[in-house]
Amino acid sequence: MAPHERPVSLYQYSKKEIETTGVLFEEDVETIDGGLDKDIESIKNAEKKKLEIIWLRVLFFVVIHSGGFYGAYLAVVSAKWQTNMFALISGIFATLGITVGSHRLYSHRAFKVKLPLELLILYMQTMCFQLSVYHWLRDHRVHHKYTETEADPHNAKRGFFFSHIGWLLVKKQEEVKEKAKGIDYSDILNNPLVMFQHRHYFILTLLACYVIPPIFPIYFWNETFLNAFFVSVMLRHICSFHGIGTINSVAHLYGNRPYDKNYNPTENNIVNILAVGEGCHNYHHVFPWDYKASELGHYALNLGATFIDFFAKIGWAYDLKTVSPQIIKNRVERTGDGSHPIWGWGDKDQSIEEINNTTILNKKVK
Repeated sequence: MAPHERPVSLYQYSKKEIETTGVLFEEDVETIDGGLDKDIESIKNAEKKKLEIIWLRVLFFVVIHSGGFYGAYLAVVSAKWQTNMFALISGIFATLGITVGSHRLYSHRAFKVKLPLELLILYMQTMCFQLSVYHWLRDHRVHHKYTETEADPHNAKRGFFFSHIGWLLVKKQEEVKEKAKGIDYSDILNNPLVMFQHRHYFILTLLACYVIPPIFPIYFWNETFLNAFFVSVMLRHICSFHGIGTINSVAHLYGNRPYDKNYNPTENNIVNILAVGEGCHNYHHVFPWDYKASELGHYALNLGATFIDFFAKIGWAYDLKTVSPQIIKNRVERTGDGSHPIWGWGDKDQSIEEINNTTILNKKVK
């Protein structure tokens, strides 16, 4: 589908009964503690199929990685420290555009935002250059509903490389496209800002990702064009890309599963660091509507929760969803792998505010 075309929701004419291995929203659960009432392990698979490589995408990734490696060299030998710091900070904000925006806000509807924050998040998401919110959300919702099956766009059963980057270099499997027909995208199709971004994505991302960032180092501290472009654009771009990529690869292969041992996603603090708070992935797949994407939401390892909580305090974010302590405890006892160390709520590191506010935080006053 071309980025300028308005997508059509396939939900309305798909009547095929599709077996799922995960949940997207609260209404998808089948058990009282947020689970599915079925044996999902027998459904997960990765058939050996010949995948068709898209060589133009391979070339694109070779180019941006070459630019990124050159940027890393310049960051060490010639770029000013201000340029390196700018690349780091802008990279974090671009990554948050995906993890907070495409992921928690749009894919899972974990919280709501007012117009100024939505505009900021959309700019940050566009700056990251991981395709439009609509495209990102479409793949992610299918991923959650059919995790580790042939309908999972980045099925980790196919190995680390495929789930990290390989899935972007091949044509999408027919199973993925077929299962996508059963997913409801009406909320996004009815969002005028998101659809404007989708229709004009390539010109917007050209500006937000490649044109605007190097202007700051050049103008404010007289950086050279080469340093400004290759450090604050190319290096920042591939670092954000691979940081987010660890969610699909590392966090589906390595770590503990304290909330549900039947779900491949794991808890991994390395991913928490590289993806600014997305490493509590076992919890997230069990309770995907929680705005923290983790049980505790420690700010040191969850910049996404920090970002959302800050804007909730100034009134730009509201209706923050989370999960009650009892539901979490029940689920850990029923399906966890035994690695859960504490019952988050009441722990010495937890704030009184989090203890007192469960299910819906910062409820908007009508």
